[in-house]
Amino acid sequence: IVLIVGFYFTLKQIIPGYGKRSFQVLNEVKPFSFTNQDGKQVSEHDVEGKVYVAEYFFTTCTGICPILNDNMKNIYEKYRNEPDFLILSHTCNPETDSVPVLKRYSDSMKVDNSKCFFLTGSKESLYNAARVSYLLDDPRNNMKNLNEQFLHTQFFALVDKNGKLRKKIYDGLKKNELQELENDIAVLLKE
Repeated sequence: IVLIVGFYFTLKQIIPGYGKRSFQVLNEVKPFSFTNQDGKQVSEHDVEGKVYVAEYFFTTCTGICPILNDNMKNIYEKYRNEPDFLILSHTCNPETDSVPVLKRYSDSMKVDNSKCFFLTGSKESLYNAARVSYLLDDPRNNMKNLNEQFLHTQFFALVDKNGKLRKKIYDGLKKNELQELENDIAVLLKE
């Protein structure tokens, strides 16, 4: 037993990262600029050094969005006091979800506006971020007529402190994946 423990300790000292959970980098988040529920611009610079979960929803949804946002609120509650954690909830319906609408929605969720950003912007930039940065939709859909598209996804993306999409895309409707996401957030916060 002493030899095994000594061998493990030696490997930890010699090989950087040995024994630590490592999550594959899936992508790098591209530069962005959206408007939050308080009318303030939020860009990649505002989330630098933070771990965050990105999702897409719309305020008038009566299907999966309320369930997704309830699940996201549970994650928020667990990490609300963590200074290096944020949630970015992007609208997929910017024609309806104006800043005042997002503000009312945020207030109804009873979350801290400095921890949860409800974001709007141009449909093109929102959908492009979902597809190219967060991998929450097929990027080939960018080739189709934007006016004929509606992005509606149940998936969450986890981004590390360096703006890298990590490990996998999580299904926001599955309890086991939500638990995995919570655990993975804790790991990334320690990196």
